[in-house]
This record gives sequence, C-alpha cells and structure tokens, in this order.
Amino acid sequence: MSMPLPAMRALAASLLVACCATVSADEGDPPEVTYPALPARGATPEAFVPAGWAIEMRAAGDLDKDGRDDLVLVLRMHDPANVIHNDGLGPDEFDTNPRMLAVLFADAGGYRLATEDHALVPRPDNPVMDDYLGGDGAVSVQRGAFSVGLHAWASAGTWYTSGTTFTFRWQEGCFRLIGYDRVEAHRASGDTTTISANYPARRATVEIGNLAEDGPSKTRTLRLPARPMPCLADIGNGFDFDPGVPTE
Repeated sequence: MSMPLPAMRALAASLLVACCATVSADEGDPPEVTYPALPARGATPEAFVPAGWAIEMRAAGDLDKDGRDDLVLVLRMHDPANVIHNDGLGPDEFDTNPRMLAVLFADAGGYRLATEDHALVPRPDNPVMDDYLGGDGAVSVQRGAFSVGLHAWASAGTWYTSGTTFTFRWQEGCFRLIGYDRVEAHRASGDTTTISANYPARRATVEIGNLAEDGPSKTRTLRLPARPMPCLADIGNGFDFDPGVPTE
C-alpha cells in the first residue's frame, strides 16, 4: 500500500519554497449547500450527475470481480453562488463548490450506484489552501481497489504540508479502508514523517527523516490491533481521520 519514497520526497521538497505568514483572508463560512441523492441505476455515467454538477474526474477498473469495468467518479458542483469574493490572502474569487465521490458498478443494463460520499474530500474552506484533491491521478483504480489522494499545502499560516492516500476495497457489502499512506513535511526544518498502513495485514511502517537525507533516520514496523476495517462512509473528513498508527 505504500507510496514510493522518492515520490514522497519529491512531493514534500516541492513545497519548501513557500514562506508562512498570518492568514488575513476572509473567514466567513461558505454558503450552505444541499447534496442531492444520486439515482440507484443509470444507463450511462452521466445519468448519475445531478443538475448543476459535472464529472470532474473518473477512474475505471473492475472493483467487484465480475470482469466489467466499474467507475469511480468525482462530481463537482458548479454554482456561481459558491464562488465568494476574498479580500485577504489567496485568490480574489474563491471557489467553495463541493465535491462528491460516486462509485458505480457496471452490469448488463448500465451501472448501479455502489456508494456515494461527500465527506472524505473536504469542501474548499480556506483561500490560502491548495486544492485538497490535487490534480491528475488523485483518484485511481488498481488491483481491484480504488484510491483517493488528498493534498494539504498552504501559502500562509502553517509550515506543514502533507499528502494522504486512502485505498478502499469492496468487502462485506461496502468499500472498506485497506490502506492508508501519509507523508508530512515541515517546510522550515525539512523534517518528514511517513506512515504506511496495511489494514488487512495489520501492519504499519513509520519513517522519520529529513528532506536533506537520502533515507529515513528512523524506521519502525508496528503490529496493528485486530479491529474491523472501516467503510468509506465511516471515514468522514479525510484530514480528520485517525489511522490508528502511533508515530512516537
């Protein structure tokens, strides 16, 4: 489940150039939104897109072992009312439109909705933060599981940056979390903490290092306690999730 160390270092190193300051952007809450329920079935992926929303990302692959390509969709709302004026740091016009994840199982009649979620990928809420979902490759399907990568980088207000990947597999009626990978870096010191958890194997690795070093200065392998793997619906906001892996 682990992210290759060179990729982790490249991610963190690219963030060292920014400096930090006190955030002075507007702190008003984004307008409230209502998340529409998605249909149970549809002939095409577009049939699952509510009015005022669009497919932003998609990834295909067999997730239920029936030989058909299933789909993981990222749906993004497009309401001008959610683009708010910003007088502080960050862009002058801040897009707070939210996202939803939808997983579709393919069958002979088209697609059926396996699950939907609008909590794992947080809604944009701070104009000095980069897009939480990042760019290409943020959602992928590999070896019968799908992954969602979150990105935290601020142009002001904190020295810390992180990249977190959640990996889910269909098991016992829901998409259960089987892998958690996170790299966190401090942009001033260069110190890094890397976590890689494989929940089916009940094993995790924690690496402590620094961007100036070729490898980790400290590595620990942990045995995780036996407990049910959470479903996607149980994760909530991806940045608030506790992977159950002590780093000290």
